[in-house]
Amino acid sequence: MPKRLKDNLNSDYFSAANSMRSKKARRRIVAYVESYDDVFFWRTLLSEYEDETRYFEVMLPSKTNLSKGKKQVLMNLVSENVGEDMIACVDADYDFLIQGATKTSEKIISSPYVFHTYVYAIENYQCYAPSLHNVCVMVTLNDKMIFDFEEYLRLFSQAIFPLFVWSIWYYRTPNYGDFSISDFNKVIETGHFTIQNAFNSITHVRHKVGRKVMQLQQMNPDAKESYLALKEELKLLGVTADTTYLYIQGHHLYDNVVSPMLNKVCDRLRRERETEIHSKAVHHTQMRNELSCYENSLESVNSMLKKNTGFTRSPQFRRLKNDIEHYLSHLSKRQNLSETQPDHTTATNTQS
Repeated sequence: MPKRLKDNLNSDYFSAANSMRSKKARRRIVAYVESYDDVFFWRTLLSEYEDETRYFEVMLPSKTNLSKGKKQVLMNLVSENVGEDMIACVDADYDFLIQGATKTSEKIISSPYVFHTYVYAIENYQCYAPSLHNVCVMVTLNDKMIFDFEEYLRLFSQAIFPLFVWSIWYYRTPNYGDFSISDFNKVIETGHFTIQNAFNSITHVRHKVGRKVMQLQQMNPDAKESYLALKEELKLLGVTADTTYLYIQGHHLYDNVVSPMLNKVCDRLRRERETEIHSKAVHHTQMRNELSCYENSLESVNSMLKKNTGFTRSPQFRRLKNDIEHYLSHLSKRQNLSETQPDHTTATNTQS
């Protein structure tokens, strides 16, 4: 059976389509992403670089089954076909940190047309610690600071960092199944969060991590040198003991650490605002109207976290933007060069 035209889509196809347009038409660059949840993030980022000469179209690899193995499906689709007019945009997961230990990792870190988040996933950006107070304000319309999110996630990161290095160490070997990401997540589980005992949970995590690290050291008695070398390499890649939370599995961070924490803090802030309305209302009707107005203005933690863009000032996001800007600078130079070169075909025909 002959292949359909859309089965052969690659960067050359889109380049040819662009060349057939008017010189005044904007260049179309297709950006493939992994899932529906990624569309808004990458559209927001890439739209900053649209102008009168180019625009991006963020797309899903719709000819594939997206229900399982999204990244592998995406890489199978475009790894050989990406180019100047068709790029791939993916979560870094562990692929950035394991630095080519797998085929997918090698593709992600080596191709100039595959862009990744640097942090584990988009969820990690949404949980960026310096932005979480603003998320609480968006949810509750109460600007009172009752919890130090930055300090909590800094101490959490410091507590889990030694075990995180072991996690990456294992994923750089064929034996990653001996200490999987799921195993790591179980150890760093913080348990039930309360504002009063929040920092006690960090102490508990630190004890669990210490026990597991000791076990892994006993299992790998000859790994001390490679472990310490990896620890220093991870620092060069941007991972610090204070920011480890940005590089752990995004869903675990979002669902088990940050979302429960924000819900508890926001519940407290809502109650404080409602108490203030009760105490300041002159009469019952005014109180009821004020409470109704306030309640109608509230948002959910999940919706505001999904819309959180406070991560744009993070070093990791800046690094991603630098990659996009480098790619576009190269693209512009190539385009300017092609426009200044003479049309050899026309010259040959004229001489004939």
